[in-house]
Amino acid sequence: MKYANLGNTGMSVSRLCLGMMTYGSTTWRDWVLEYDQALPFISAAWEAGINFYDTADVYSNGASEEVLGKAIRELGIDREDVVIATKCFGGTHNQKRNRHGLSRKHVLSACDASLKRLGTDYIDLYQIHRFDYQTPIAETIDALSDLVRMGKVRYLGASSMYAWQMAKYLFTAEARGGVRFVSMQNHYNLLYREEEREMIPLCLDQGVGLIPWSPLARGYLARTRQTLKATVRAGSDEFTNFLYRKDCDLDVVDRNAEVAARLGVKPSQTALAWMLGKPGIVAPIIGASKPGHLQDAIDAVDITLAEEDVKALEEVYEPHAIAGHS
Repeated sequence: MKYANLGNTGMSVSRLCLGMMTYGSTTWRDWVLEYDQALPFISAAWEAGINFYDTADVYSNGASEEVLGKAIRELGIDREDVVIATKCFGGTHNQKRNRHGLSRKHVLSACDASLKRLGTDYIDLYQIHRFDYQTPIAETIDALSDLVRMGKVRYLGASSMYAWQMAKYLFTAEARGGVRFVSMQNHYNLLYREEEREMIPLCLDQGVGLIPWSPLARGYLARTRQTLKATVRAGSDEFTNFLYRKDCDLDVVDRNAEVAARLGVKPSQTALAWMLGKPGIVAPIIGASKPGHLQDAIDAVDITLAEEDVKALEEVYEPHAIAGHS
């Protein structure tokens, strides 16, 4: 495994981050793996050198955090050797007032609840899951900064939003003597490259590390046009259909499969290798529900694409409407 510092911090993370949305409770999504099924994946990731794990309170209504915390303890992993990232915004009771969003009330409560579910006394990277249009930015920044000063959180990060919103968070924190975001978990892959014009230039300028979600476009880039609906998740995940529904998306899927075949690797590996070669990318967040998924991703870290391969992968892309911010 290779490692890199997260943005302008001294914290070293593996070039892959294991996404924990796949693990938790089937009562949340039918494709989720429960603890006994999830443990082998977490164990294999750890053995391969992956020290970076991302979850959120909204995943399986908190059960995902519980799975991660329990696995760390059961596997005997020293807490200081693992980087735990989680997120707040959606909450676990999002139909109830003050149980979601980025108000001071909810941010502080959500952090305490995540700490309890994870079974730890601090979170390495605490991220806001989305932009909150109902809460003043200063209120959120002050609450998050207080969590760092209390020792409950080491670093702060954010997930998908517009670049102007991220800029306001960064510069508001600076103006108020608060703690700035060190990472951005954004929607970015071969099928959706609008971030190259939107969020990525800001993050490169500000030294914010990029840890994109859905680097394989929710599995599209791991398969061929003919096998896109061949999984349980693909057949029931309406969000995927919303994000990737243009004819040109299928052209990118075809081209990715062609390049992979020419190089003698798998489509998921060319898609990951392409991303890992981009400026500012620290650690794509990968999902794994089958043993081969994880090993393929690990092997992709050592693949370097030639310039002509990158050109071939990129040239069939067409601009998209902004998607993934809500």
